[in-house]
Amino acid sequence: MGLSNYLIGDYRELMTYSDQVKKYGLTKMSPLIITCSITGGQHGKEANPNLPETPEEQAQSTYDAYNAGASLVHVHRRQPENPALDTKKTEEYLEVNRMIREKCPDIIINNTCIGGRLIDTENRTTSELLHVSVGARPEVASIDLTATSQRMSLGARTKEMGGEREAYLKHFDLINNDEDVVELLKEFEKYDVKPEWEMYNLTDIKRLRGLIDKGVVKGPHWCMMLFGGNGVFPNYQAMSLAMQMLPTDAVFSAISIGGAHTAMMTQAIIMGNHIRVGLEDVVYYAPHQPVTSNAQLVERAVRIANELGRPVATPAQAREMLGLGAPRQY
Repeated sequence: MGLSNYLIGDYRELMTYSDQVKKYGLTKMSPLIITCSITGGQHGKEANPNLPETPEEQAQSTYDAYNAGASLVHVHRRQPENPALDTKKTEEYLEVNRMIREKCPDIIINNTCIGGRLIDTENRTTSELLHVSVGARPEVASIDLTATSQRMSLGARTKEMGGEREAYLKHFDLINNDEDVVELLKEFEKYDVKPEWEMYNLTDIKRLRGLIDKGVVKGPHWCMMLFGGNGVFPNYQAMSLAMQMLPTDAVFSAISIGGAHTAMMTQAIIMGNHIRVGLEDVVYYAPHQPVTSNAQLVERAVRIANELGRPVATPAQAREMLGLGAPRQY
């Protein structure tokens, strides 16, 4: 099986999957794309001191994850003046993209975009469209194709960390309607950015299929789904159902947070999907054992894939699977 046979349609038909596994195990499956989400946009060093916040830390952490086997990096650039918060400046995303490319000549650079608008329920206001990173020309940018409401307990930050604050309950209320998505995709096209569709529930797949039917987006579709937390229930039935519902020309990757992380990553590997790891998603490697680095999480994923017989994708193979060209220069 070559890289032309990598789409979700190749693995979701039960007997096709069974016949392949019976003959070859996982060895003939498409190479596993490992995404590393190095930082995230919510918790920071107060949750784990090894989480990279400065651009220098982010570039080095990406380099270490890249050497460990990650072929794609997902970046939330933090504010220099307050590293507890995501930046609102395109030029700061461009700066970190340049630093990453200098260290990692062919890794796929993915900047968070989010898209949609945040709702301030207390003041009854809505933000402008969230798209600050797109002008930094990431090769891929994530769009949260959903409406979600989260309440997150964030720990206190010391003065030494920057962004000093007390512990508090953060409200994250996001809406991303179809009109905003269509408008955002025009900007993606302008800067030649591939969308990564981040999904929190199964109805988000219906929205993607609707956009496809309208001719707004073309495959291969790079799709991420969150299992656990405020996402889909973390079990193999939910993952299997998502696979059945996604378009056949989708490349499907799993995200999972908290205690379900390793189990769901392993499940995704077995089912022919791809995975995301990193300190955005988990800050503990095991109960009471903090993650020491993003590379540690990538190394575990590579080790599991190797034990199961699933090949791990190089950046070049991941680029072919996602329909990307040569590494973008900054």
